[in-house]
Amino acid sequence: MNGTEGAGGLPGWRVLVVGGASGMGKTGVGRALARRYGIPLVEVDDIVEALLAVTLPRHLPEVHFWRTHPDAAHQAPESVVERQIAIARTLAPAVAAVTANHVDTGTPVILEGDYVLPVPASPGGPVRTVLLHEDDEAQVAANYLCREPETGPQRHRARVSVLYGRWLAAQARTARVPVIAPLPWANLTDRVIAAAEGTDRRRLSPRR
Repeated sequence: MNGTEGAGGLPGWRVLVVGGASGMGKTGVGRALARRYGIPLVEVDDIVEALLAVTLPRHLPEVHFWRTHPDAAHQAPESVVERQIAIARTLAPAVAAVTANHVDTGTPVILEGDYVLPVPASPGGPVRTVLLHEDDEAQVAANYLCREPETGPQRHRARVSVLYGRWLAAQARTARVPVIAPLPWANLTDRVIAAAEGTDRRRLSPRR
């Protein structure tokens, strides 16, 4: 048993939230963490899809926004970021409900997604949050190109991601949630675990 485990070999937390903007490596590290601990991974995108299936645009206009305004993603990056923030705030109660359910039932889970708002950290508590942030637009664009080569360069999307990520990082620091840089990929999983456990404060700041 190591410092990340509690009784019975389970992690000391019950919910590990991995947040950050698009293109930061959240899904990859979430899957790696789920494999390491042998627990489920829940993607916030699945929560969005569930809400889209059981509501109408008039019920949750923010959640439905990208479907009702398909061209809005091509607006100025700052406008797109404002919309992303609004969606994240609308989804916050749903994310909180999923988190609370896993805490109440004692069932560990990894939760990852773009629309997770950092909440004030409770050291040693059942919920731990780590935010991934890459501030280099060229690196984020390269991440997209590697993941989605068929789309070609996505510079506008990379700009949006960095701006939204900066906003999330500012919220995280206010909430005393660790912010770490995705690179180097090779040890990202270990660094996320260290950040969640508060065992290596030297690795928590993004590159400048």
